[in-house]
Amino acid sequence: MTAVEARDRFQQVSQDVLRVGQGSLYPAPQRLAIKDRVKAEWGQSENNRRSHLYKLTPAGRKRLKPEVADFEGVLEAILRVVQPT
Repeated sequence: MTAVEARDRFQQVSQDVLRVGQGSLYPAPQRLAIKDRVKAEWGQSENNRRSHLYKLTPAGRKRLKPEVADFEGVLEAILRVVQPT
């Protein structure tokens, strides 16, 4: 998936609630590649452009579950603060 396709997918899945700037997505996969969480390969995007395509590595899959759990914990804490009791 290219950065543009990922941005469009975020918007689609979130029903346009999450809007990510074009320059915001490129640094994230670069940081993940340095940490061996994703692997970048050159390939064809959906619109036939040569693009970097990213896939989770085994290390990335292993790290994903605790990251999601941490995020869910933060989300639950925020909801407790903003929801009336």
